[in-house]
Amino acid sequence: MSYVDEVLERVVKENPYEPEFHQAVKEVLDSLRPVVEKNEEQFRRDALLERLVNPERQIKFRVPWIDDNGQVQINTGYRVQFNSAIGPYKGGLRLHPSVNLSIIKFLGFEQIFKNSLTGLPIGGGKGGSDFDPKGKSDREIMKFCQSFMTELSKYIGADTDVPAGDIGTGAREIGYMYGQYKRIRGLFEGVLTGKGLSYGGSLVRTEATGYGLLYITDEMLKSNGHSLEGKTVAVSGAGNVAIYAIEKAGQLGAKVVTCSDSNGWVYDPDGIDVAVLKEIKEVKRHRLTEYKAYRPNSEYHEGKGVWTVKCDVALPCATQNELNLEDAKNLVANGTIAVAEGANMPTTPEAVDYLQRNGVLFLPGKAANAGGVATSALEMSQNSERLHWSFERMDSTLKSLMVDLFHNLEAAAKKYGVDGNYVAGANIAGFEKVVDAMNAQGIV
Repeated sequence: MSYVDEVLERVVKENPYEPEFHQAVKEVLDSLRPVVEKNEEQFRRDALLERLVNPERQIKFRVPWIDDNGQVQINTGYRVQFNSAIGPYKGGLRLHPSVNLSIIKFLGFEQIFKNSLTGLPIGGGKGGSDFDPKGKSDREIMKFCQSFMTELSKYIGADTDVPAGDIGTGAREIGYMYGQYKRIRGLFEGVLTGKGLSYGGSLVRTEATGYGLLYITDEMLKSNGHSLEGKTVAVSGAGNVAIYAIEKAGQLGAKVVTCSDSNGWVYDPDGIDVAVLKEIKEVKRHRLTEYKAYRPNSEYHEGKGVWTVKCDVALPCATQNELNLEDAKNLVANGTIAVAEGANMPTTPEAVDYLQRNGVLFLPGKAANAGGVATSALEMSQNSERLHWSFERMDSTLKSLMVDLFHNLEAAAKKYGVDGNYVAGANIAGFEKVVDAMNAQGIV
């Protein structure tokens, strides 16, 4: 049995009932086989892969809070500090009922390679809770965030672990958490990113993941003789990533015709109106059922169906495993030339394989959505310098980072004989930097 297969078997055995984590580890290690095979004796001796797939630290804690009716509620909080070989742990805090240890570990493992790919000195981590902000009052959310941070504050710091936002954790939640951290620790430091502009936040942070997704997608298309100009794009999701992906796609000359939320999806043949989408989702915090009232020529459909629409480029920006094999077959049949992941692991392994076998350019989330964490790291730099960079400087830096990131993963794929396989290229490029740092620091 190969070393990779031994480690995969061990991961499943030692981490039962964690399917998302198993999926993430298998996807990465399978694509790393060319690298591991060239260094198998050394990697096995140093238990390198075992160290890579085992978090440095896993923290699980109780989060008690009192709702507006005076009822005590209990949620579970998590922080998985996965790998600090190249810098302090960095990764978001997800607040969603689906959150469990498996999901946090899958996200934290992916974050190692994503953060490495940015070229910035940040390690991999992730956290969150099974708390659902939807339907809660501002006061209830504040009480939860304060209780959550009371425990989390023991394990984080500007040079130790710097969390950020994620699904369910926006500027409001980050603000409440930062206020509690400052109150407990007595420190005004860059311990969280995604902060408000008035207290250490960065311009472009809100737009970064969506903008970065389009910058790297455009670069991938150019590298393969195409361009975003004039292309029809299908986007899933209607949150932060999707909204700003749609906005930047329009700025680059493409037309986005779909978006979706957990209830249904919109098809707008004239192109999604970003101003309307922001009004519904960012201002009113309502469902997409309202979109048609603003845009009578659009269609609203219950359930799932974004990937049935004919498009040149598909950008899944909602949640994990949302694009399955059937969806991939629809995309191929409709002539889609490229898929780039705005969300984390939104495409199932079977769908990824089908897309690649049918010649569709495929860019994995750890590369395609790295703009968010890259800009978070730039926020950390601004906090350390006590400076505030301009929008133009941030945007141009983000674009340069994403263009460089693409060419680094493209070169890594060529180096190991898998030219055009950007999944393998991303994993290999991220892995090589982390492994160099791990080897230099000894068996720790």
